[in-house]
Amino acid sequence: EVQLQASGGGLVQAGGSLRVSCAASGFIFDHYTIGWFRQAPGKEREGVSCIKGHDGNIYYADTVKGRFTISRDNAKKTVVLQMNSLKPEDTAVYYCAAVSLIGDYDPLDWVAYTHWGRGTQVTVSS
Repeated sequence: EVQLQASGGGLVQAGGSLRVSCAASGFIFDHYTIGWFRQAPGKEREGVSCIKGHDGNIYYADTVKGRFTISRDNAKKTVVLQMNSLKPEDTAVYYCAAVSLIGDYDPLDWVAYTHWGRGTQVTVSS
């Protein structure tokens, strides 16, 4: 059974940092693209970052580029999103998701992802 577990959210002041992690099990981890998505109240789910399994290519949304860093540890089956210089607009529930084959989808399009974990709340106060 595919399982994804996000953790590490919390409350931080603007300008601060948080690190969220995604622990995976039940599939061949290093073959999968793992993505981070977020959804704020009243807003659509948006792609934040993803890291591919086969080639390790990394993608960031323009809104987080230069502030967030994604990394993966295939041996530990984890993906970490390091978030620096946080802004109030980064406040959302953050989800990790997995897909084995992105195909022609934009790697940050949540529609492409087949497996989802429960989210973790990130709140940035001003």
